[in-house]
Amino acid sequence: MTHATTYAKLIIAGAATLALSACLTLPAGPAGPQGATGYTGATGYTGATGSSGATGYTGATGDTGATGSTGARGRTSGETVIVVPAR
Repeated sequence: MTHATTYAKLIIAGAATLALSACLTLPAGPAGPQGATGYTGATGYTGATGSSGATGYTGATGDTGATGSTGARGRTSGETVIVVPAR
């Protein structure tokens, strides 16, 4: 037997093994151990509270209006008075 024949037989046997191994499957192995849990980050600080604005002043109180004049007195005689409005 020559080396070429031996190599050819080995290549054919390897190819057949490779082809048959693709058809055969084994069940999956057990799951690996779970990794350690990571630490939670630090909690951030809350911002400072803002100040309230200054209280505004109340406006000045207005003056009272002038008192109106009293109307003219009517006559007490028995005569009829007709008032004609001005034009």
